[in-house]
Amino acid sequence: MKKILGMGNALTDILLQVDNDEVLFSLNLLKGGMQLINTERSREINDAVCNYSKKMAAGGSASNTINGITRLGMTGGFVGKVGKDDIGSFFINDSINNGVEPHLLLSETPSGHCTVLVTPDSERTLCTYLGAACELEASDLRPEMFQGYDIFHIEGYLVQNHHLIRTAVRLAKQEGLKVSVDLASYNVVEENLDFLLEIIRQYVDIVFANEEEARAFTGKEPEEALNFIAEYCEIAIVKIGKDGSFIKSGDTKVQVKPRLANCIDTTGAGDLYASGFLFGLANNFPLEVCGNIGSLISANVVEVLGAKMSDEVWETIQEEIKEIIN
Repeated sequence: MKKILGMGNALTDILLQVDNDEVLFSLNLLKGGMQLINTERSREINDAVCNYSKKMAAGGSASNTINGITRLGMTGGFVGKVGKDDIGSFFINDSINNGVEPHLLLSETPSGHCTVLVTPDSERTLCTYLGAACELEASDLRPEMFQGYDIFHIEGYLVQNHHLIRTAVRLAKQEGLKVSVDLASYNVVEENLDFLLEIIRQYVDIVFANEEEARAFTGKEPEEALNFIAEYCEIAIVKIGKDGSFIKSGDTKVQVKPRLANCIDTTGAGDLYASGFLFGLANNFPLEVCGNIGSLISANVVEVLGAKMSDEVWETIQEEIKEIIN
């Protein structure tokens, strides 16, 4: 069976459901966006939401994707960096408990975490303290980290570190891996557009983007954006939320219909779509089947708070995947 390696910010998610948008306005947070915060800002936000109940889980975009891969029964590994603290220990143990092969480096800096504020309309606003996570450097990478894997999946939040990304994709290609990138956030795409165009053209085989990220990358609406991205890579995927997704590879173009869901939190929806798609691709399923598996898992994760689902939900997903395949 094929193996998938992910690389991203090793962040522990701290998830809270807030009553309304007022807390976002009072903290001057961009609703639906991702803001990088420092220690002082993190303390300010935590003080403002201290009365809400919290849920913790190992997170970060690529980590979520790899956790999904392992829950589907496939081997997955993760490259990242955490601090020598309780949050770092939690991240390591939670990853291992989910079956992930950890390639985690340690830092004296506090571990990264992401406070996720979920409003009643299911929109999530991310406040990210990168801490040790952002200290992952090109010099930390070794060829042996990539050996034995077949697909290398990178979250777009790392692209600010151009040297890290260049080194990682070169090592992956040297070891014969396909390279997959999730564009991750429209503002990150806008800030690193030229670099992304260069890297995708030279090294990337699979690109995931949602509607906003695709527009930031191409200046075009979903279907035209899909065609544009597909000129740069082997497989392009543009997700359009509740309207499903488009997939294109060469002359083959597929529209995947959405699945109905009782959405309470969109955290991890795109990450888990990638899990399903890459699982299907690793099993040589047709593109439409890959997209349908991604859509199935994405529809399930939006019905829970956070990007982690119970064993019972995963068992149901496994049964539904059998129906999709057959």
